[in-house]
Amino acid sequence: MAHDEPVEIGLVLYPGAQLAAVLGLTDLFSLASRIASSRRTQGSNPLRVSHWQLDTLGKAPVRIFDSAPDGEATLSVLVLPPSLGEPLSPQAAAPFTGWLSHHHGKGVTLGSVCAGAFLLGETGLLKGRTVTTHWLHVELFQARFPEARMDADQLIIDDGDIITAGGAMAWTDLGLRLVDRFLGPTVMIETARILLVDPPGREQRYYSVFSPRLTHGDMSVLKVQHWLQATDAKDIALETLAEQAGLEERTFLRRFQKATGMTTREYCQRLRVGKAREMLQFSRLPIDSIAWEVGYSDPAAFRKVFSRIVGLTPGEYRRRFSAE
Repeated sequence: MAHDEPVEIGLVLYPGAQLAAVLGLTDLFSLASRIASSRRTQGSNPLRVSHWQLDTLGKAPVRIFDSAPDGEATLSVLVLPPSLGEPLSPQAAAPFTGWLSHHHGKGVTLGSVCAGAFLLGETGLLKGRTVTTHWLHVELFQARFPEARMDADQLIIDDGDIITAGGAMAWTDLGLRLVDRFLGPTVMIETARILLVDPPGREQRYYSVFSPRLTHGDMSVLKVQHWLQATDAKDIALETLAEQAGLEERTFLRRFQKATGMTTREYCQRLRVGKAREMLQFSRLPIDSIAWEVGYSDPAAFRKVFSRIVGLTPGEYRRRFSAE
C-alpha cells in the first residue's frame, strides 16, 4: 500500500490499558520504520506512532505522545490494547465510542487486542462481524455483544477495516500484521527476527492478506466497502452496490476504481477469497461447500479465482495451513 506521507498508527490508552503492550507496540513500529528506511523499500514510508488519552475533562481523546510531532501523517489505524483488569464497562467506554466510530467512518482501521475488543464492541461496529478475544472473556463478550460472531479459536482475525487479536501477548501478532500491511513482508520478517518473535510468514503471495485501501476520502465508496466487509460480499450486483453508495452506476464504478485501485469485481473476488482462506484453515467443510458459502455457485470458477489470487489451489492451501 503506497502512501504520499507517513502512516500514523494511534494507540489508545483507555482506563486500565496495559502499558507494556502500548510501549511494546511503540518500539515494534519504531524498529520497523528504521528497517524500512535503511532498506529504502520502494513504496514504504515510516510509521508515525501516537498515543491517545482522554483530555482533562474526560470528554474526548487527545494525543499525549507523537513520535513525529512536526511532520504530516495520515491517521490510518487506531489500536485498542489489552487490559490486565476487567474488561472496560459500557460507562467507561462511552467517551471513546463516538470518537472511534467517527474515525472508522473516515477510513481508519480499528484494531483490538484481548479485552480491547470490549471497547471496540461498544462502538456498535461489530454487528455481523467475526471477531476474537481472550478465551477467558468469551462468555462475557457474547453476553454483551450478541450480534458479533465470536471465534476465540483464532489468534488474529483481519477483516480489513477491523482487526481483532486474542490473548494479551497477541499484540505482537497484530503489530507484525500492520507492519506487513504498510511496510511489506520483508520489513515484517526482519522486524520479527530482530525481536526474536515468530513471524506469521509472508514471504510469498499465498501468505498475504488482502488489505483494502480505506483512507482514500471518498465517503460513498467507503460506505460500500464497509458494507461488503460486514456482509462477506455476498451480494455484489452492480445495482446493489451503486444503491448502497447512493450513486448512479457508471459514476459509482468510476469512483470505486479511483478510490480502491480495483474494479468492483476484483475487489469482491479478493474479499471472498480471504473468507475462503479462513474457512480452509479453520473448518473441515468440503471445498465445494466453501465455494458456495463465499458466493460461488460454480466450484470450478472458485478454484480458478482462488489459485490466481493465492498462488495455491484450495486443496494445497488447506494442506499447508489447516489448523485442524
